[in-house]
Amino acid sequence: MIGALAMLLIVSIVTFAIFFLVPRLAGATPEAFAARYVGRGASMDTIRLVAERLGFYDPVAVQYGRFLKGIVLGTEYDTGAGIENCPAPCFGYSFINQQPVWPSLMDRSRVTLSLGIGAAVLWLVGGVATGVLSALRRGSFFDRSAMGIALAGVSLPIFFTGMISLSIFSYGLGWTAPGGAWVDITIDPLQWAYNLLLPWITLALLFAATYARLTRAGMLETMGEDYIRTARAKGLVERNVVVKHGLRAALTPIVTVFGLDFGLLMGGAVLTESTFSLNGLGKYAVDAIKNNDLPAVMGVTLLAALFVVVANLVVDLLYAVVDPRVRLA
Repeated sequence: MIGALAMLLIVSIVTFAIFFLVPRLAGATPEAFAARYVGRGASMDTIRLVAERLGFYDPVAVQYGRFLKGIVLGTEYDTGAGIENCPAPCFGYSFINQQPVWPSLMDRSRVTLSLGIGAAVLWLVGGVATGVLSALRRGSFFDRSAMGIALAGVSLPIFFTGMISLSIFSYGLGWTAPGGAWVDITIDPLQWAYNLLLPWITLALLFAATYARLTRAGMLETMGEDYIRTARAKGLVERNVVVKHGLRAALTPIVTVFGLDFGLLMGGAVLTESTFSLNGLGKYAVDAIKNNDLPAVMGVTLLAALFVVVANLVVDLLYAVVDPRVRLA
C-alpha cells in the first residue's frame, strides 16, 4: 500500500515534469503554456493575463506544489468571469470546456469501465479455457485450430476487426446494435449489454488470443511436473488434477498480465471507442489532444496511471490467493 502511494506520487511528479518542466527546459515561455489553456485565436494580452492568473510565472516547484494541493485538497481557478471552485480531487480545469476535468473523467469512465469489464470477463474466461483445452489436447485439430485463430486475433488490429464486425453483424445482419449506441446500466441493463455486445467480443478477441497462448504454454509446463504425477498416482479425479493443481500453478503469469492489460484498458480503449463511437476516456483523450486542452490530457494521463497502479496492487494481493507458495513464503 505504501509502495502504491509512493508510485502515484512519482507518477504525478513525472507527469507534471513532462508537461511543464521539460518544455521550459527546451525554451518554452509562460505565455506558451498559457496559450494551451485559452485555445487558438487568443490575443497576446489575454494569454499574458491567463499566464499570470494560473501562476505560470512562478517557479516550477511552486507550480507543482499548487498542482498537488489541488489534487488532494482542491483549488480555485480565476476564469476571468469569476472564481471557479474545483473540489478535490481536482485534476485541473478545462478553460476550453469551462468545467473541471474530474467530473468529465468520471462521466466518461462509466463507458470505459463498462466496456473494459465486459470484455475482460470474455477474454479471461475464453482465453484461459481455450488454452487449457489446447494443452490437454496437444497436437490435435482443436489445438492447431485454436492457436491459428489466436494468432489471427493477435495479428489483426482492432479497428479492422471492429469495422468488419460492424459491417457484417450490425449493418448487414442486424444482430447487434450499431456504433455509438449507449445506454447506462442503471436505466436498462439488458439494453446496456446488447449495445456493448459487439465491442466486448471484438475487444475480447484481441486479448483472448494472448491469454490462450500464455495459458497453453503454462499448462504444458505445469502438467509435466512431479507433483502432477503424484496427484494422479494418489487417485485424484483428473478434473481436480487439472484445475486445482495444474491450472492454479499456471495462473500466476496470467494474473500478472491481466492486471497490466486491464489497468491500461481502463485508461481508455482509444481504438475500440473510436471504432464503435463510444464516448469513453479514450475518445475524451483524443478530443482533448485535438483541441489542445492540456488540463484534460493531464487528467487522463494521471487517471490512467492510477488505474495501472491500483490494478498492480490488486494483482500483488491476488498472488497469495492463487499460489499457496506465496502464502508459505
